[in-house]
Amino acid sequence: SKALTIDEEVAKLLELKARLGGDDGKHQFVLKTAKGTRDYNPKQMAIREKVFNTIISCFKRHGAETIDTPVFELKETLTGKYGEDSKLIYDLKDQGGELLSLRYDLTVPFARYLAMNKITNIKRYHIAKVYRRDNPAMTRGRYREFYQCVNDRRILDGMFAVCGVPDDKFRTICSTVDKLDKMPWEDVKKEMVNEKGLSEEAADQIGEYVSMQGGMDLAERLLQDQKMSQSKQACAGLSDIKLLFSYLQLFQVTDKVVFDLSLARGLDYYTGIIYEAVLSQAGVAPVSTEAQNGPPGEESVSVGSVAGGGRYDGLVGMFDPKGRKVPCVGVSIGIERIFSIMEQKAEASAEKVRTTEVQVMVASAQKNLLEERLKLVTELWNAGIKAEVMYKKNPKLLSQLQHCEESGIPLVAILGEQELKDGVVKLRVVATREEVDICRADLIEEVRRRTSDAS
Repeated sequence: SKALTIDEEVAKLLELKARLGGDDGKHQFVLKTAKGTRDYNPKQMAIREKVFNTIISCFKRHGAETIDTPVFELKETLTGKYGEDSKLIYDLKDQGGELLSLRYDLTVPFARYLAMNKITNIKRYHIAKVYRRDNPAMTRGRYREFYQCVNDRRILDGMFAVCGVPDDKFRTICSTVDKLDKMPWEDVKKEMVNEKGLSEEAADQIGEYVSMQGGMDLAERLLQDQKMSQSKQACAGLSDIKLLFSYLQLFQVTDKVVFDLSLARGLDYYTGIIYEAVLSQAGVAPVSTEAQNGPPGEESVSVGSVAGGGRYDGLVGMFDPKGRKVPCVGVSIGIERIFSIMEQKAEASAEKVRTTEVQVMVASAQKNLLEERLKLVTELWNAGIKAEVMYKKNPKLLSQLQHCEESGIPLVAILGEQELKDGVVKLRVVATREEVDICRADLIEEVRRRTSDAS
């Protein structure tokens, strides 16, 4: 677009100016994060941590272990695993050693890890950054519900076969079908016919299938379908979808899952079931079999996938010298998307996000009590209580109390000459401003009691 090119030119000129140095001859540089990256400030980190904890506690509830792998891998480990997405991999500069690339996902390194350590059985989660030379468009909107779309790689391949797609075009047509969530069918069809060289007739047949959505009933209908039933592969996939839906009934989540024939997921390594968790905008239900008879124009406004995954039974075998296969199935959660939604929610609500977990501030009412404050805060730390003092020799009581207000610290333990003489501490509740004298020996118990629900 026009605006973009102007922005780019301005950026180039600024960069040039910076390289030539400022007017005072000092070298000037542009303070920014690299394209497609961002910083997280303490408030954002507090929200992010909450999201992580929610996810991790779910993983742990189901008995998962965690691992970590290096941020870069041998270039050849990543080569040939991602199909058309390979151009998005960051290669590190050749510095005369091994040729390395930054990891693009956590799945391929995991497969390498399994093959290398000869592991055939593990339930693992892995939380780490991955790197893609992408221009990510962050879709924002008000989100309310998640629903899952399910399909099977074998159903797609079978469908391509019966619709007359040549074998060598399966993968490339698959990555075009994968764009259906971003562009209308007309454009997808154009790409198939004009760019990928598919016959108009084959494209139209694909079009009929990819518009179908349903549940167990749709799988059964397709098993009877004149064309589909000719493909052994498709039938195997459809039987698995039926089995999946019978499990989903036991897990009581059938209302959240749609069998969707347009779901393709671009990556090359999937061999069976594939799925995606999609957010639909507030107040709009996902299009499912029941919802299709609503008023026209009410279809779900999809705001993008927040998780996705599937079965990749062949990936570990690619790394094993003897080609031994290890069946794998996984899911990856797009934390950035979920995070941006949580951030919007936090901005919209009046509730203040705390960036620290301090339970009590140790304050002084008079001068020359720094040592006493340090003694008390140490007692609290040693008892496992989150506490802090102000890093000033003689802070004013008011500024100590203000710090508590600003950062959401619920309690203040106030020391003064008199309190020290009496062996007590004045405990002040920040929210209500009520104050009570607590015997020094009971302080720890009292702080725990008053902050047990909060901390």
